[in-house]
Amino acid sequence: MTQNGQDKILIVVDMQADFIDGALGTPEAAAILPAVRARIALARARGEKVAFTRDTHGAEYLATQEGKRLPVPHCIRGEKGWQIADGLYAAGDACFDKPCFGSVALAQYVSEEKFAEAELIGVCTDICVISNALLLKAFCPEMRVCVRADCCAGVTPAAHRTALDAMRACQIDIL
Repeated sequence: MTQNGQDKILIVVDMQADFIDGALGTPEAAAILPAVRARIALARARGEKVAFTRDTHGAEYLATQEGKRLPVPHCIRGEKGWQIADGLYAAGDACFDKPCFGSVALAQYVSEEKFAEAELIGVCTDICVISNALLLKAFCPEMRVCVRADCCAGVTPAAHRTALDAMRACQIDIL
């Protein structure tokens, strides 16, 4: 149990404009937005800690390894596409900017706070959700880590399903 009495954290992964309806947006990402909003509201009503990750790149993105492999500028710090979708983030929520797929800072925070359970929602299931879920398992091997499938979207529906299967094999519960 954490110091402030919260034992569960809801982690909202990269629910940013560029992944919903921007440079890398998909119909699947847009479609989960109502379910994500509802799950965040429920977490707050239950007193769960809510944390966000935010994919964060600079103007030099295209010169990075990721930029060379995915030459689509996105989530550039300060631009519209970098912003978390309207109405999701609230004062008191934690937010972890990350330059790549998984956030070590988030995993360290979750480990230090000693949460009993972490639930992940967001995008993309097959890139950033799976990366953060596996980091949490590595940093907190005895903590329950779960992913809510209906609040996640992958790059494609097939990639979403493959990522869920891979996480299930790594002892991450799929809800």
